[in-house]
Amino acid sequence: MLVLAGGSGTRLGAATNKVYLPLAGRSVIAHSLLRFAATPGVERLVLVARPSDHELVRAVLDELPPDRVEVVAGGSNRHLSELAGLRHLAAAITAGDLDVVAIHDGARPLVTRELISKVLATAAEQGGAIPGIPVTDLVAKDDLHTDLTEAGGTLVRVQTPQAFRAAELLDAYERSAAEDFAGTDTSACVEKFTDLTVVCVPGDPGNLKVTYAADLPLAEELLSQR
Repeated sequence: MLVLAGGSGTRLGAATNKVYLPLAGRSVIAHSLLRFAATPGVERLVLVARPSDHELVRAVLDELPPDRVEVVAGGSNRHLSELAGLRHLAAAITAGDLDVVAIHDGARPLVTRELISKVLATAAEQGGAIPGIPVTDLVAKDDLHTDLTEAGGTLVRVQTPQAFRAAELLDAYERSAAEDFAGTDTSACVEKFTDLTVVCVPGDPGNLKVTYAADLPLAEELLSQR
């Protein structure tokens, strides 16, 4: 399992990386890490973090079970951070010790063990799995946003964690490095460089991504209801 700690606090109005902000007595990212640590089947838990955030990472590790989380220095963007995390696991993947790797945004602290387990199981069986929820908003049909229509359930809003068979995922990212390709998310790289079947499983509307200032009190309220 790779948990990504990139990003910033710009849109949230914070001076620091948003995943390290406090939420219900812990940092945002600690909630995600603890949920994965408590999920059966998650054998290795890797935090991919910016080198400049090393002091913040140390504080997060103090919130977690000792020696449960491995820390890897991330790259300059999401794709390169994913590559760094996969290379960290490469020996175990090549040896066949890891069958599936999942990747999660650290800014999604409300992920449930049920969703994690569902994504992992589907990826092991089918090849890949991404959670999604139906889009019911108005969407633009042209670049000028002059023609709007209801999504009507034909589109999904993709969430994380996204999980894929480990050997094919590692190979896809090594091929992407050779060709200097960077996808918008994990599934984009998988689609370009593998023949894996990727299944969209029902996501969780409560799997909120902390992006704006209003998301923190909302996340805290949702946590209090669980």
